[in-house]
Amino acid sequence: MKKNDFKTIQEIGFARFVERLSKFTGSVSKETELGMGDDASLFNVQEGCQITTSSEIFLEGVHFDLTYTPFKHLGYKIVTAAVSDIYAMNGQPKTININLAVPNRYSVQMMEQLYEGIDAACKDYGVQITGGDTTASHQILVVSVSVTGEVEKGSAVKRSDAEEDNIICVTGELGAAMAGLRILLREKKTWQESGSDHFQPDLEKYEFVVQRQLVPKARFDLIESFKNTGIRPTSMTDVTKGVVNDLQNIARSSNMGVQMYSPAVPISFEVRNVADEMQEDVDKYAFYGGEDFEMLFTLKEEDVEKLKTEFEDFAVIGKIVGREKQFVINTGEEETIKFDLFET
Repeated sequence: MKKNDFKTIQEIGFARFVERLSKFTGSVSKETELGMGDDASLFNVQEGCQITTSSEIFLEGVHFDLTYTPFKHLGYKIVTAAVSDIYAMNGQPKTININLAVPNRYSVQMMEQLYEGIDAACKDYGVQITGGDTTASHQILVVSVSVTGEVEKGSAVKRSDAEEDNIICVTGELGAAMAGLRILLREKKTWQESGSDHFQPDLEKYEFVVQRQLVPKARFDLIESFKNTGIRPTSMTDVTKGVVNDLQNIARSSNMGVQMYSPAVPISFEVRNVADEMQEDVDKYAFYGGEDFEMLFTLKEEDVEKLKTEFEDFAVIGKIVGREKQFVINTGEEETIKFDLFET
């Protein structure tokens, strides 16, 4: 390796790092329709049906903090993150494998609580636990899950099929998970500064946002509504890194541009209150917060009203444009934010 070829992950950014790894495909199977680069993969296994798979990995101290995360909530959230990827492909999750690397300082009862959360989520989403692996870890708890689902042939929705003049929609409200995290981090800091072993934070008025951080729910109700109305979105992804970042993924994959209307982005009263209390910009919570696990999707214009007859919990936040391949955020005021989607 030449000296000037050496780059750290920090230099190129994590997204570019993942993109570079995606070129390593192993032996490509003729049954594989979609490999790396989307929410989940797609395999043709029998006439009329495709298999879709996805995986998630959670590391203690990186993806979760056991200071304020109950094991049961952690188990539920990990399953939600995994099945949400299958729903983002317009599929139905069927089975899940759980892999654990556990430090021996944790008790059997703690791991049972983790599995109680996993079991509860699997029952809510109609998913069977079919196996996994358990090993020892010297320092941190690591939980990895792999989920397998099914989608009717021709019904799978990718990120890469958005078309010009498609309407951009998002379910629910955004920014609550980030607001909940800000509250939990503040209370953790207060506890650490207090030096007390019996610190009990009062989280009653933050129940909505804290729950959205600790126990998010995947939007299988949207997928059921697509089936009931016969609507197939042109593209879709779940909101895990913030609506701006996830919408960039759709636009780049589809080689299109975006016009987003920031006043139309749904933000709850509770999230606005937290942002005001923290003296922070609420748009940053909604635009960049992530982990909301809402669904971001694009529709043909004529399908918007049709979907509303079956499913009302979504908002129109913009449209797909072809010109200039830019991401434009209209603020509703004089300021317009623009950036190039395809900067090198």
